[in-house]
Amino acid sequence: MSRKVVRTSKFRHVFGQAVKADQCYDDIRISQMTWDSNFCSVNPKFVAMIVDASGGGAFIVLPLSKTGRIDMSLPTVCGHTGPVLDIEFCPHNDNIIASCSEDCSVMIWEIPDGGLISPLKDPVVKLDGHSKRVGILSWHPTAHNVLMSAGCDNVVILWNVVHGEAVVRIDSMHTDLIYSACWNRNGSQILTSCKDKKLRVIDPRKGSVICEKDKPHEGSRPVRAVFVSDGKILTTGFSRMSERQVALWDPNNFSEPLTLQELDTSSGVLLPFFDPDTGVVYLCGKGDSSIRYFEVTDEAPYVHYLSMYSSKESQKGMGYMPKRGLEVNKCEIARFYKLHERKCEPIVMTVPRKSDLFQEDLYPDTIGPEPSVEADDWFAGKNGEPILISLKDGFVATTKNKEFKVIKSLMATTSSSSSNRQSDSVDVQALQNEVKELREMVEQLTKRVSDLESN
Repeated sequence: MSRKVVRTSKFRHVFGQAVKADQCYDDIRISQMTWDSNFCSVNPKFVAMIVDASGGGAFIVLPLSKTGRIDMSLPTVCGHTGPVLDIEFCPHNDNIIASCSEDCSVMIWEIPDGGLISPLKDPVVKLDGHSKRVGILSWHPTAHNVLMSAGCDNVVILWNVVHGEAVVRIDSMHTDLIYSACWNRNGSQILTSCKDKKLRVIDPRKGSVICEKDKPHEGSRPVRAVFVSDGKILTTGFSRMSERQVALWDPNNFSEPLTLQELDTSSGVLLPFFDPDTGVVYLCGKGDSSIRYFEVTDEAPYVHYLSMYSSKESQKGMGYMPKRGLEVNKCEIARFYKLHERKCEPIVMTVPRKSDLFQEDLYPDTIGPEPSVEADDWFAGKNGEPILISLKDGFVATTKNKEFKVIKSLMATTSSSSSNRQSDSVDVQALQNEVKELREMVEQLTKRVSDLESN
């Protein structure tokens, strides 16, 4: 009888934990729209959430530190004339955010450093080019000021934001509603899933299909797709019996999936968030109260179930913090911002480690905020690989200052120690004076007591 060997992985014991109540963002009226987008975007400076608004669409942008109850009168970004459907912060500038709406427009906004002090109605740039509502936005990962938008007119547009112009317009490829659109790691390819039950890998500058897969999932419900490591593709969808599925594909051989796993029978669309540094993919279902996470590897069955974070309340949306915004000294490998009906709750994913040292195996160099190519050069055909940064600089030691401090200057140390001795002698003198006063008081009280007894 062969013993089953447990697969070794440093992420086997990753656990999710919601932050304390005072670190949540309370009293926010999250949008009631039924659109399947994240409704939340976050970076190391701000968290943005789409909210209910009368007479148009709006979203709020809060500094990360502004936790607790949020005032109803807090200023919003309210330039759209229809409900906002998607928002996304620029990966190269933490103060720039893009939004798209039912009013068929895409707008670019600049948020001041401390957050808004008055309602923001005028965008930096307004991008008009869609004929129906726009529901998907995605910034280019390496090219500066390149934005992709996809609308219900089945059109994908690539914008040069600086010039405010639509440089590439892919309008005859998708025959039905586009469910999702995303870039690969260096932004040289686009991956879309569509209601016509096709998965397409597209050359964005030529506007041509590199390869496509018909019916990645048999069901008729929406399919989501993301690029994972080594150019592979992970999809979430539904079976013919409406069971939720996750599958991994190799674009060089689209005939059969590398793996196809059935998860459950819930009806919410699974939003995938992939972390290229750890190879972990997080699946967050809209309307679910849980986050499942899997590790994607090169060995069968390729997508390995790790664990699940569960809570009582269902999620209406989810924001995902970029790696450079995490607290590396707490071994935090992911942080989500879960939207409830009236609040936003951060959820921290942690690898349990005893050591206080920087964990180099958990934090390889990650994508930084610096773009590697300008928009004009990228549209001309130049690709740029992501510029990586080390997270070790952002590491803060959690050990107490009880071991020792580095001596920078002998003179400074000597003078500080002598001043400490002087202050110590002053403290002793003061104590001696207090003791003397107390003794005198005791003597006086004793004398009075003896006088009263003699009388």
